[in-house]
Amino acid sequence: MPRTDFDITVPDLSGTRAVVTGASDGIGLGIATRLAAAGAEVLLPVRNPRKGEAALDAVRARVPGAAVSSRALDLSSLASVAALGRTLLDEDRPIHLLVNNAGVMTPPARQTTADGFELQFGTNHLGHFALVAHLLPLLRAGRARVTSQLSVAANRHAVNWDDLNWERSYDGMRAYSQSKIALGLFGVELDRRSAAGDWGITSNLSHPGVAPTSLLAARPEVGRVKDTPGVRVIRALSSRGILLGTARSAGLPALYAATSPEAERGAFYGPGGPGHLGGPPARQKLYSRLRSPEEARRAWERSEELTGVRCG
Repeated sequence: MPRTDFDITVPDLSGTRAVVTGASDGIGLGIATRLAAAGAEVLLPVRNPRKGEAALDAVRARVPGAAVSSRALDLSSLASVAALGRTLLDEDRPIHLLVNNAGVMTPPARQTTADGFELQFGTNHLGHFALVAHLLPLLRAGRARVTSQLSVAANRHAVNWDDLNWERSYDGMRAYSQSKIALGLFGVELDRRSAAGDWGITSNLSHPGVAPTSLLAARPEVGRVKDTPGVRVIRALSSRGILLGTARSAGLPALYAATSPEAERGAFYGPGGPGHLGGPPARQKLYSRLRSPEEARRAWERSEELTGVRCG
């Protein structure tokens, strides 16, 4: 049976402030716990206060004395993103690490955000774009590393430029792919603009491979009342150590990308096993959908137009 007990060494993060979206459970909670164990002060912006408190309790149980706290954030609401930005700007403390990890995947029927965007595009990409824009002064002050969590789905389909909100013909998986491609293009362009403008920020990308997380599980809030057949298969294969990752191993590429001194700016990290579905983290070739500088600039400019928030 393939090994699943591999790990990485996280450097001492004492004195750093980290923000991890989507850390109320799953991969994000695992990343937040490891950052806290390494000495970072970790902020968990969450939509659900009850889940946020449970997440804080879980981190503290694993890391006694952990410096962790939660803040309110609903990435599907630009007003909520702006409010978190104001809160953290008022606190006036540099941010050294930001992991854009939160996401929603394949609602059975098309849904929209509070601002009228298709839910996956609005949450997975535009919400994170606006978050970085609002936090840019703090990220610059902390000479931050920003790691954006993509998906193997970003290696499929394309950005539907003529109908970004999927109003004419909704396809849940294609819309999910688009949201992750757009987030990846943003991550690439963020690093390019930071280097050109001497912002001091480094940006890279990661993906978790395939593992039994909550993305495809029953989620009534997105209209999924029971687990998908796909997640049941993923759980079975993962539990047997066949090809896929585990919930713990799936967080390692983002953790490595966000913290390792050897992780490079503009680079892409994912599981190093067959098909990059599982295995220890390793650098991999940037997906073809993410290689065009013109597409990256287009994604950035359209995101500023759609959110009404200028980044930089």
